[in-house]
Amino acid sequence: MEYTVEDISPVKKKVNITTDPKEVEAAIMGAVALYKTSVQMDGFRKGKVPASVVEKRFRDQIYGEARQDLINVHINDVMQKLDVTPVSGLNLSDESAFEKGQPFTYSMEFEVLPTFDLPPYEGLEVEQEKVVIKDEEVDEVLARIRRDHATLIPVDGDGPAVDGQIANIDFSAYEDGKPVEGLGANGFDLALGEHQALEDFEKLVKTVKLNCEGEGDITFPADFLAKDLAGKTLTMKVKVHAIKARQEPELNDDLAKKVGAESLEKLREGIIESYRKSRESLNKGAAEKKMLDQLLKLVDFPLPESLLDVQVRSLLADLRVRLERQGKSLESLGKSEEELRKEVMPQAEEITRSQVLLLAIAKKENLQVSEQEVNMQLYQLCLRSGEDFKQTREAYERSGMMFTLRDRMLADKAMDAVYARAKVTEVEPRPAAAEEKKD
Repeated sequence: MEYTVEDISPVKKKVNITTDPKEVEAAIMGAVALYKTSVQMDGFRKGKVPASVVEKRFRDQIYGEARQDLINVHINDVMQKLDVTPVSGLNLSDESAFEKGQPFTYSMEFEVLPTFDLPPYEGLEVEQEKVVIKDEEVDEVLARIRRDHATLIPVDGDGPAVDGQIANIDFSAYEDGKPVEGLGANGFDLALGEHQALEDFEKLVKTVKLNCEGEGDITFPADFLAKDLAGKTLTMKVKVHAIKARQEPELNDDLAKKVGAESLEKLREGIIESYRKSRESLNKGAAEKKMLDQLLKLVDFPLPESLLDVQVRSLLADLRVRLERQGKSLESLGKSEEELRKEVMPQAEEITRSQVLLLAIAKKENLQVSEQEVNMQLYQLCLRSGEDFKQTREAYERSGMMFTLRDRMLADKAMDAVYARAKVTEVEPRPAAAEEKKD
């Protein structure tokens, strides 16, 4: 393999690679050998199929895997020789045909970290707020536990239901006298006063007595998540089958055991410990940000566009999730994608600058992320997403996202290293901050 390097910008490189025909043939024959040990074909015993037959039968798969394996070898070799680590996916281009007896040529573009002088980061002084947990916060959690384990009992009288009660209803929607498919349910328990439904719909339910029916026009908000309903006015019909109230259990050891604690005292201790860990993590994160802000004021460097784009897309995804929790959509903001990107860009730049600085510190400190750590991180991602681990890892390798994942993990290690060397002073929590951290 031979290669040449072009510096497109201070943070972007292009590597042009020429592969000797012998190396191409070796990669193909290696893939053929792997296939030969596993394929089963009529007329041949397993593992005894001639190589030429295997290559002909599975040519596309074999050549594709051989090409990708060869590129992966080249990537690792080139990065080691250049002593760089890509911070973006690799963009392959100018590829020639991958054939026996022919050289294989291609180019790959990628971004790297900028080079700059690191500011002194050892022994930084920083304040971290103490963890304070109030009794009323623990009481609020216990109250939620009682509520979650309440028994529903019928209320006296024929209603209508009021806030704090649960109405068991059938409901359906009509537009111009015709039923709207998918918008209705039977035997639905609606907790009133808890914002589980549109306010006007709850008002309608609170006008219907037990075993009676009612109807009314409901206008859906213009920014309603379901676009086909946004801004529409539909006639909703409701029948109330039951009106119930919650009967909460006593706060005692029996209730504690139902949620997995040995006793009420142990349950309180568990709640306090959970709060402590959460608050400690939040307070540490705030202290770490203060340190980063100090360091970032002392340096200036260009930002790789790919890292910046990753943060922009991540912030917009978070915004979409927050809106959907409110029953709204990103499109309901009435702004173009370019306008939204412009709005989040300052925050994205701040996050990216922090990441670049931490990666530079990680390099100076010779911090590494092991293959086992990467696999564990991918495994955890797959557990949350339900995706196949092997397929996910292969996708990360093909796209170059493996470098991005390692970068995030390295940045976290660098932050831990800087914080471990800081002079941390514990201070009492500020009143405003303490209120914001209430769960």
